[in-house]
Amino acid sequence: MAATGGVATADPTVYIPLGSGNQVIAVDAATDRITATFTGVENPHGLVATPDGEYLVAGSLSETPLTAGQQADAPNSKLFLIHPEHGHVMLTIPVSGWTHHQAITPDGRFVLSTHATRGYVSVVDLQSNQVMRTVKTGTAPNYPVVTPNGKRVFVTNSGDGTISEITVANWTATRTLAAFVTNPRAGQVSAVSIKTGKVTDAWQIGDNVHGLDIGDDGKTLFVSSKQGDKLTALDTETGKVVREISLAPAPYHLNTIHGTGKVYVSSRKAPKIWVIDQKTLEVTGEIALPGGEGHQMAIVR
Repeated sequence: MAATGGVATADPTVYIPLGSGNQVIAVDAATDRITATFTGVENPHGLVATPDGEYLVAGSLSETPLTAGQQADAPNSKLFLIHPEHGHVMLTIPVSGWTHHQAITPDGRFVLSTHATRGYVSVVDLQSNQVMRTVKTGTAPNYPVVTPNGKRVFVTNSGDGTISEITVANWTATRTLAAFVTNPRAGQVSAVSIKTGKVTDAWQIGDNVHGLDIGDDGKTLFVSSKQGDKLTALDTETGKVVREISLAPAPYHLNTIHGTGKVYVSSRKAPKIWVIDQKTLEVTGEIALPGGEGHQMAIVR
């Protein structure tokens, strides 16, 4: 385990897991420069930061095949707890099945990880650093989102096109909603009413939509299309595409870096991050990655 460089002091800092590059990097969003590199992780994909920024938790796409006689839920993968200030992995937490994406509760207590091949979300208590619960979802859970009040979690299920609603108070799945926000097979983005659980609107974007995030104005939705090689800005109030640019190859995960006017977009096929201006949708710069590809980003202010 090792780290190079110092931890970013500017506000905000964007942490990016690099998958096959087997590292997590820190980027100063003011300068778009890499300021630290954290190794000792295996194929990190999902990533969250505690609200105080003291720790990062990275999930891994790697797992050890189960051997004959092992239970189906035997731990065979890991979460990696990174301390950016100290510059290394502090400990690992065993989990069952590789991790796709993650979320953390607003109080920083619980980390939720989706395990697509197991059909559930694991809940890790960061006080004990152990899995305290697994919650069954729909088929192939993909992305978890915790509500701002920390009372509910919504999990998109890529295998059956649904959303599972989880109540945090008792960690049970209470509802299945009709559809989820990005629909890669249909090339659409869907709006789903939390109240009714039904799709209220849908917008055609392009082939294999993947990343999305809301802009600083609270109404512009940025969406990447991997196979369409483009980034789209959608006005959610009018339902119209307001801007669109070509990005190649394969724009992938993205995050709006609130307060900076920027969007960071990774490429699925090239080791780089595009820096995009939210208002003009112009490429203002690129961040060359030291290896791998950028996945779920965590932003610390």
